[in-house]
Amino acid sequence: MTPVQTTRLLPRTYRPLFAHADFRRLLPALAASDLGDGMSVVAVAWLAIEIAPPGRSGLLLGAALAAYALPGAAGALLFGRWLRRLPAGRLLAADSRIRAVLLGCVPLAWAAGVLHPVLYVALLAGSSVLHAWGNAGRYSLLAQILPPDQRLAANALVSSSGSASIVVGPALAGFLTAVISPAWLIGLDALSFAVLAAQVGRLRGAAAGQDGKDGKDGKGATAAPVDADRSAAGLRLLRKQPELLGVLALTWFFNFLYGPAEVALPLHVTDDLHAGAGLLGLYWTLFGAGAVLGGLAAGALRRFPLWPVTLGIVAGWGLALVPFGLGAPAAVTLACFTLGGLIYGPFTALSYTLFQERTPAASLTTVLAARSAALLTAGPVGTALGGPLIALLGPRQVLAASGIATVALAVIGAAIRVRGLRRVRTPAPL
Repeated sequence: MTPVQTTRLLPRTYRPLFAHADFRRLLPALAASDLGDGMSVVAVAWLAIEIAPPGRSGLLLGAALAAYALPGAAGALLFGRWLRRLPAGRLLAADSRIRAVLLGCVPLAWAAGVLHPVLYVALLAGSSVLHAWGNAGRYSLLAQILPPDQRLAANALVSSSGSASIVVGPALAGFLTAVISPAWLIGLDALSFAVLAAQVGRLRGAAAGQDGKDGKDGKGATAAPVDADRSAAGLRLLRKQPELLGVLALTWFFNFLYGPAEVALPLHVTDDLHAGAGLLGLYWTLFGAGAVLGGLAAGALRRFPLWPVTLGIVAGWGLALVPFGLGAPAAVTLACFTLGGLIYGPFTALSYTLFQERTPAASLTTVLAARSAALLTAGPVGTALGGPLIALLGPRQVLAASGIATVALAVIGAAIRVRGLRRVRTPAPL
């Protein structure tokens, strides 16, 4: 089938995108890197379990998953002064090269028999330092190579690639680990980023940020993942908006409590269910499928009051984790994890909508910058805490505790919300 025939199979909205040679080169490479990251959801955790010293698998797993995310959050906050003015293509290429080299060292060290846990965590941490900037460069680059009326379609297509990788990547990784070591899957992830770096280098000079101006004229500047100045101003505005502070606090703790569950699930599969990576991949695939469907259903939930729906999502996700602690069989917990993904899916969209509706239009960008800065640390910190908790309680108990704590968070949030409404409705004494 020729490229022209393939393009005709696409919805009409997306066809004009493929008239741009730069976009045609970039999209397959972006999709490959998304798939590589989807496989790494399983591979990073499984390799940590394989190389961990006896009795230390929970600690190493928590450290590995945190190292794969937390340095990216730190890099977004710390490097803005130097990186925000660089062209988008240069940032995306730099992040891709760093990930290709350092992730590529993982299978080489494993094959040489020198992949010590400390080296493993260090390689993962180094590979993620610029990843937030790479993601920002990705979308900024799309804006540079496409006309304004085609950017929404391009963003949707690239975002769909990321969503699809959540479904396909873990399942593929679970299948492949029965044949090869998870270290080689991380190597495939590294290879996908090497391809992406090469494809960015093939773009036209202006789009790739190689015109020699280094972004000093501002034309190729990349939107920063976190704008420090706007974040500080946004936090000052949020202090005057108790309701928005409540949304931010709810979202932070929700993401924080999700972190330990992400660490506990692989060890639940190995220690409690005595199963392999295929089952872990199935858990994440079903969760991803549920989350995609839930995200698509967010528009239908818009007819209901946003606060009750948001609190209901938090409570529903927590309840989906409780059966893990009750010793439920794998078939039941797989169904619960799928349902949990379906419930979890609309949360981000609804949380953003609450901010959009409660914030004056002139302040929205500033407030959203503060939201991004505050939430960057929630998931990675929760993930880092997961390892010690598993060593203390065990994976099944951590999954249940995460669920119970999340339900408690929803109850506390509802109580604070009701109290705030009563205070607003009660007239002030004369």
